[in-house]
Amino acid sequence: MTTGHVNDYDGFAQEYATGNEVSSYNAYYERPAMLGLVGDVSGLRVLDAGCGAGVFAAELAGRGAEVTGIDMSENLLAIARSRAPGEFRRHDLTEPLPFADASFDLAVASLVMHYIEDWVPPLRELHRVLAPGGRFAFSTHHVFMVKELTDNDDYFAVHQYEDQWVRGGRVMHMRFWHRPLRAMFADFAEAGFTVSRFIEPDPDPALADRDPEDFAVLAKQPQCMLFELVRGS
Repeated sequence: MTTGHVNDYDGFAQEYATGNEVSSYNAYYERPAMLGLVGDVSGLRVLDAGCGAGVFAAELAGRGAEVTGIDMSENLLAIARSRAPGEFRRHDLTEPLPFADASFDLAVASLVMHYIEDWVPPLRELHRVLAPGGRFAFSTHHVFMVKELTDNDDYFAVHQYEDQWVRGGRVMHMRFWHRPLRAMFADFAEAGFTVSRFIEPDPDPALADRDPEDFAVLAKQPQCMLFELVRGS
């Protein structure tokens, strides 16, 4: 069965939520790296921007964070509310955020930014809602991975590319945005952020026993990259 729309998270919310929780890429690669990047979150006010089905939000809440989640998919938000304590509301990250200045100590976005064409407006909004010294930690598709999914050979051009996912027997049509590293760093600076950390993660060693083939790929071919940005005082 094939979903009828591109990036139709409402249409395949349950299949996505189930796969995201246990997949090699999410559970043994990107998510452990993100949790390591954010570190101790006990007592922090955290905005999970693009929270999806709430797997990461639940991890953060379990570590003592006060979590607020936003996402465009109401069906994913319903799953998130069942998984994690906190406030979850429907909102498009490309629109102004419905929060006061300095509302959060930490913002996170797990595999979200590659859905957005223009990063500067959401980055400026995240900068605004973070307290002085606050951090924005996020993961996005690695630029190395993108070349496998597009015929566009212009690395420096911001352009769309597509992929197909299979979850629960359903084919999902996905569309993303590629941007070069120099554009990312320019956007960070324009929004007022300083880059404090950049990570190309290694897979969790436990994956070597669970799925040796996936482990071998992720150990040699980066699929995502992580940034920690800091808001100045």
